Amino acid sequence: MNPATHDYYATLGLDRRCTTAQIRAAYRLLAKQHHPDVNGGSPDAVARAQELNAAHETLSNPYLRRAYDRELNATEKPAAPSRAAKSDRNIAQDAQLRIEDFFRGATLDVRVNDPGNPGGAENYQFIVPPDTAPGTRFRLPRSQNAAGGFVNVRVKARPDFRFKTRGADLRCDIKISFQRAQQGGTESLRGVTGNFLRVEIPPGIPRGETLRIPREGLPKPRGGRGDLLVRVTYRPEVRITRSGR
Repeated sequence: MNPATHDYYATLGLDRRCTTAQIRAAYRLLAKQHHPDVNGGSPDAVARAQELNAAHETLSNPYLRRAYDRELNATEKPAAPSRAAKSDRNIAQDAQLRIEDFFRGATLDVRVNDPGNPGGAENYQFIVPPDTAPGTRFRLPRSQNAAGGFVNVRVKARPDFRFKTRGADLRCDIKISFQRAQQGGTESLRGVTGNFLRVEIPPGIPRGETLRIPREGLPKPRGGRGDLLVRVTYRPEVRITRSGR
């Protein structure tokens, strides 16, 4: 194992803060995509499969991962004086995903147009594993750039007409009748994954009140899901009658 030669996190397209679940999910998707059997047994596919296997074997084992991280840190320390020069070759960019992509995963194409790269435009592809949390960062090595460097991609949620995001929590509105607000009861709401949720409305609820449905939000960085915050809206009943004597 030589971190100076093999950046296993970059091999899997992951940030060093990634979880074990993200490591396993990224490996499964990449191993399937680059398996020699589906690539005509090409030498490049065989080498890529071996690299993925080594990365997964090291990073999915907590003991081996800690040892690897220590070696990686030790390798990076002597390079500190040239860090500024290296950072010039690194690029940070946000990518917006649809809300459902955080659950089912996505494949993203990255194109870098850098006049300083004599090789021309750089084209890369990486996989966002299923159950990725908003804000997760992916580190892609600029293998098509002779000067090296990385493209650091942070995934964010694209604005959605039904849900607003705040971290792993989701927010939405539910419109109820005056009678439901007065008497209370149960309303039905379609969740982010398409399932129907029961929303318990307490009697006499004020307009704008927010109800919390646990674990129905987006994936969280260390597993589990955030909450769904439902704001209740309704129109108060207004009756206008003719005044009599």
